[in-house]
Amino acid sequence: MGTVKIAVLASGGGSNLQALIDAQADSAFNGEIALVVSNRKAAFALERAKKAGIATHYLSTKSFPTAAAFDDALLTVLAAHEIDFIVLAGYLKVLSAKVLQSYPNKIINIHPSLLPAFGGDGFYGMRVHHAVHQSGAKLSGATVHFVTEGIDAGPIILQKAIRLELDWGPEDIQAAVLKLEHPLLVEAVRLYCENRLEITDNKVLNREF
Repeated sequence: MGTVKIAVLASGGGSNLQALIDAQADSAFNGEIALVVSNRKAAFALERAKKAGIATHYLSTKSFPTAAAFDDALLTVLAAHEIDFIVLAGYLKVLSAKVLQSYPNKIINIHPSLLPAFGGDGFYGMRVHHAVHQSGAKLSGATVHFVTEGIDAGPIILQKAIRLELDWGPEDIQAAVLKLEHPLLVEAVRLYCENRLEITDNKVLNREF
């Protein structure tokens, strides 16, 4: 596999994107972040990309008459940049079946909990950490998984857990989990770019060479 051309889709501050940009500068994976797409014009992720010299594209559903028209526009942008692989890093829009079918097993997502716990429709951002806090869970963590039509239900690539302290609030949990997310996402991208991830029976195997 040659150098993998990567698109990162983000809706917010882009700290996971920054982790990937820094890792790329250190040659941590055999890939090139060729494009950053956001559905929010004010997303700081776009500024991070511009500073790193990466092409950016703002694409809002509000700019298109139908969901299908948005899908076509997104796929056109991805094709124009010859994207091989898509990383969702805090992208708060569910991808359609059409987009997923265009990139089968080529889209991954980082989620701030130990899936399948605290995942699915409505579980994103601080909502996850509030739910974890209210549950009294003793552990939380981060998960990187392939994206399928089921929200947060795709095959799990990597997970890392952290023990929660009794006096932590949702913001403390968020800060601790974010420290896990960055290296976990970089590692998942590295494994993908080395063609080491194989899906069998909804389980991801890390192939050794």
